[in-house]
Amino acid sequence: MSSQITPEALIYAFSALGAAVSIGFAALGIGIGQGLAASRAVEGVGRQPEAKGDLLQVMLVGQAVTETTGIFAFIVSIVLLFANPFA
Repeated sequence: MSSQITPEALIYAFSALGAAVSIGFAALGIGIGQGLAASRAVEGVGRQPEAKGDLLQVMLVGQAVTETTGIFAFIVSIVLLFANPFA
């Protein structure tokens, strides 16, 4: 009984691996980026409480921009998983 890996199975396996790595690194980067942005905003509010509204607004825009990285990584992962290279 020989168990050979077909080229199609190998491509599917690497597609799944690429999708996992894409989402993993994106989630790691997003978590670090959003955590740093929130910590700097809290420090800023601690130093200048009167600027709370401005800091909150800028932080939320930064959080939204940071989150787009995760959306792009999710789209890349979906394409890697469900785009059929053999069609």
